[in-house]
Amino acid sequence: MPETGDDGKMSKRMQTKPMVACLKTILMIFNFIFWATGILMLVVGIWGKLGMEKYLQLSTTNFTMAPYVLMGVGGFIVLLGFLGCYATAKGNTALLYIYSFFLFIIFVAELAAGISGFIFRGKLQTGFGDGLDKALEAYNPAQDKDQAKLVDDLQSQLKCCGKELYSDWYKQPWAAGKNNVPLSCCKDQNKCVHEGLTNSTATDIYTVGCYKLVVSAIDSNLGIIGGSAVGIAFFQVIGMLFACCLARNINQHKYEMV
Repeated sequence: MPETGDDGKMSKRMQTKPMVACLKTILMIFNFIFWATGILMLVVGIWGKLGMEKYLQLSTTNFTMAPYVLMGVGGFIVLLGFLGCYATAKGNTALLYIYSFFLFIIFVAELAAGISGFIFRGKLQTGFGDGLDKALEAYNPAQDKDQAKLVDDLQSQLKCCGKELYSDWYKQPWAAGKNNVPLSCCKDQNKCVHEGLTNSTATDIYTVGCYKLVVSAIDSNLGIIGGSAVGIAFFQVIGMLFACCLARNINQHKYEMV
């Protein structure tokens, strides 16, 4: 027996309603994961600010705003996650489309940030090398304590000395040709010979240069940050699709109810 018009509408409603419920559940799960990625970006930004800023400050390439950008994007994602949860729970199609639009904006921004991180990795390394050369040449705690502290902190924390080798200090104006290195090069600053050094007496100091250590740290950290940004960006495409599908099914369900 063929379906009447009312029976056909009822059948469609019965098909659409479970689809809406299923999409709501999936999108709500996505929203929680998306919200967690925002928290993660906030943490990475704070870590970058605290852990990497001292290296970035020595670079002639200005990347000191990068941690703030990560923190800003992470905070925006957290707020957007709340919007996504509200729009999903209420089934508000207008907010779902707005949510999808913002997901697209963040997708483009994160994809661009991730790709630029890989592209400008070499530029950042070169900038740090040039900046370290200038910092060693200008090193003078008596005249500029803040700038000297950047170099001292770098050497003591990374357990390194000079740019390529500890002997790089011998050529700097601060050493005045006396084969001296700063106290921050010492393994034990309370018991250390760091003046008038020779190859045989350079046992109390770190002998490896700082450049390779920092470049290695930049490579590993940018690789993690860039890869995470690209991965999260493509994950958001899934959210966009589910949000648009949910909005479309809700509109269809409303139409069938008429």
